Amino acid sequence: MDTGHRKSWDDIRRDATRFAKDWRLAYDEKSQAQSFLVAFFQVFGVETRQVATFEHRTKLLDGSQGFIDLLWKGCILIEMKSKGKNLDKALEQARAYVETLPPHEIPRAIVVSDFQNFHVHDLVRGGECTRFKLADLRKYVKLFGMFLGLDAEAVHEQNPVNRKAAERMAALHDALQAIGYAGHPLEVYLVRLLFCLFAEDSEIFEHGQFTGFIREHTASDGSDLATKLAGFFEVLDTPPAQRLSILDPVVAAFPYVNGGLFHERLPVAAFSREMRESLLKCMELDWSEISPAIFGAMFQGVMNPAERRALGAHYTSEENILKLLRPLFLDDLQEELEETIALRGPGRKRALNAFHDKLASLTFLDPACGCGNFLIITYRELRRLELRLLRALREDDPSQVLDVALLLRITVDQFAGIEIEPFPAEISRVSLWLVDHLCNREASLEFGQNYARIPIRDTPRILCANALATDWRTLAPDAPETRPFSYILGNPPFNGARTMSPEQKADVLAVFDDTVGVGNLDFVTAWYKKATDLIQGTSTRCAFVSTNSISQGEQVAILWKPLMERNHVVIDFAYRTFKWRNEASGNAAVHCVIVGFSCKNQALVKDTASKNKTLYDESGAPHPARNINAYLVDAPNVFVESRSKPICDVPDMVFGNMPNDAKGLLSNYSTETKETLCAKYPESTAVFKPLLGAEEFINKKERWCLWFKGVSPAMIRTIPEIREAIEKVRESRATSTRPGTRKLAATPYLFGEIRQPETSYILVPSVSSERREYVPMGFMDKNTICTNLALMIPDATLYHFGVLESRMHMAWMRAVCGRLEMRYRYSKDIVYNNFIWPEADEARTAAVTQAAQAVLDARARYAESTLADLYDPLTMPPELSKAHARLDALVDKLYGRVFATDADRVAHLFALYAATVKIM
Repeated sequence: MDTGHRKSWDDIRRDATRFAKDWRLAYDEKSQAQSFLVAFFQVFGVETRQVATFEHRTKLLDGSQGFIDLLWKGCILIEMKSKGKNLDKALEQARAYVETLPPHEIPRAIVVSDFQNFHVHDLVRGGECTRFKLADLRKYVKLFGMFLGLDAEAVHEQNPVNRKAAERMAALHDALQAIGYAGHPLEVYLVRLLFCLFAEDSEIFEHGQFTGFIREHTASDGSDLATKLAGFFEVLDTPPAQRLSILDPVVAAFPYVNGGLFHERLPVAAFSREMRESLLKCMELDWSEISPAIFGAMFQGVMNPAERRALGAHYTSEENILKLLRPLFLDDLQEELEETIALRGPGRKRALNAFHDKLASLTFLDPACGCGNFLIITYRELRRLELRLLRALREDDPSQVLDVALLLRITVDQFAGIEIEPFPAEISRVSLWLVDHLCNREASLEFGQNYARIPIRDTPRILCANALATDWRTLAPDAPETRPFSYILGNPPFNGARTMSPEQKADVLAVFDDTVGVGNLDFVTAWYKKATDLIQGTSTRCAFVSTNSISQGEQVAILWKPLMERNHVVIDFAYRTFKWRNEASGNAAVHCVIVGFSCKNQALVKDTASKNKTLYDESGAPHPARNINAYLVDAPNVFVESRSKPICDVPDMVFGNMPNDAKGLLSNYSTETKETLCAKYPESTAVFKPLLGAEEFINKKERWCLWFKGVSPAMIRTIPEIREAIEKVRESRATSTRPGTRKLAATPYLFGEIRQPETSYILVPSVSSERREYVPMGFMDKNTICTNLALMIPDATLYHFGVLESRMHMAWMRAVCGRLEMRYRYSKDIVYNNFIWPEADEARTAAVTQAAQAVLDARARYAESTLADLYDPLTMPPELSKAHARLDALVDKLYGRVFATDADRVAHLFALYAATVKIM
């Protein structure tokens, strides 16, 4: 797109700064939005009249009329709201508009703004969101590269100051550790220095006070620095009235901090000239700019050399944290506040004060708090609501002088956490103090009063302990029985069942007590059990980020069946599987779900289980749900348990053949190697068979194996290459630690486990990409050997193939299968054996059979292509797509209903499954 002469980024940043200053007081959508946007585009040298339309008319899917505030077709859609309005609702509105647009008009990004805040949703990157303030626009201008015909550049949330600060603290850490000052004393020492650096730049200390003390009142060679710091720390922990009368006035001028941070007596450290300079370099940064939410995780990385290279790689982004906080409580609180502010008359002030009481009464627990990211963001968001409320109170009586010290009622002692490691626990505690002070500064600016909570009197209840061996209620000893905490939230450890330490396994066993199958559960599930035990008969609501495996495969019935049937757990909201990306170098990504839950409580007037339920799909779009079951599907609560035989009268599915052959000595021959051996030893042709696993089948890779079943092994002795390979297999099996494998050494020329059928069979890949609408399956003859990385259905017909390749079966598979990362892991005992097959008369069976053959015929037209090519959504041939659509329609009819979505299909299958199991 050509927008004329392109401005330089330097000019754009300069104009962005001026724009932010000019529009800093803008607030009203109706009177100011269009002028604001015209000026916004001029920052980039773009005239809106040439490229965009204001109030673009569109017809919504429900038939109503909508007006998009600004649409630049194919580029950007902008929705403006008045200052303080809910931007999440604005995003929902914008997404509804996008759904009405023809493909060529769909924008690359959605922007929602209330003048002071921008939320930029990059649709090219799957809805990835970047949030920033108007004042910070100059830092984020490259997000709008599409205005200049460029790709938008992602802007990480983390301020470079966070990284520089962590790196400089890392240098100081290494220097102290090198002289032998290590372990717990070093950890506490650095946290104290962190607090002092922050205090100097955020008006807890006088500006330059700490730097001046170090630079001007300690020796340049560092010889007295450690001694003076030890005395200094003691002064910060001493009330002014109790300080020595002849104390150095420079030190005596520092305020009393309290809070326990400086209470512990530490060994005296030592500093060299270089180490003193290292500390002074730390002081060059503006520590008021660090984000407590980000810096905590980075600071933890400082202490662990193994994590140093990817400093901050495990920091959880604010956007991801808000995915949990918004549906758990934040959306409801924001909506309630806006409704309260909208009231008119004498009851408004009373309602605002009642809402303030509510905010001040809320309590939060993160039982795996780490460095406190979830608690920090939660605290900040609550303080923002409080500030919005106080603005509304001031609007009612502008002449009234409000005392900020009396009005700010939300405190850090409403927050509790449990962390097993001492250092992150300390960081969590200090970070909450830091974010509290930043919020106090914001309130001070708003009301023109200087306010700081120093000395510290309110302390977050951060317990350094094993959360799974701790009674969580001890963190709220005075809380009522019906609400130990208002909300329990967090991101417990992601260790899988096979990667836990012996100590972690013991913890899980202790938490679940007599639960059958607990050895197959992930570590995170123990937090679900602890939480549900605590919240029985209470109004407490919970939400955890978890590995997606807790809603898939065999773990579902083991975990959720007792929780839902015995503990009366109800899922209030959930995010289906998505990539939990972190905003740092390395960009650590885990495939996660978010589950919000509570317990049915008949004793409460307002039972949390009766709340409207919301299910968020993989893109983050919300969908109302009648019931969210353990598979995170809008369907009844049923539990698909492992079953060794099919629930319906269909052919058995079996595993493929397992070589157990010392990494391919029987099973991994290329076509070239096989042909060389066959040319040299023609008799070996009889023992080479084509071999397929999921990888070979889907990607059309040739692979061969030695197959001696039913063949005389005499040639083993006459072909040296084969004899040598089999001898190595024998040695490998004979030296195995498994008794069963050692027995197999008696027949080293045979596969370890043989299940090859004597008839043709359907091959089903055990793992398949989540991008495919259909898992490709196919017919194989009996001479094609199937490995244990695929599954087989001997004696299956085209009718069976047709039902298995239908959208109906695929919807079932996606709902109940396990996953390997995001890829589908097809399970015989969970997916196939529990699938409810339809009743079909002869005519309908014939129709499905014919449609199934049409799918195979469509594939055959592209014999040179792989199944990966044919089933890639971007390259699937039209003939194959139409053949599948025809097959889908016929199979749907067998179930006696018309299904609008896969969710409808899954709900129907769950109902059929529940009815079938009930009568068995």
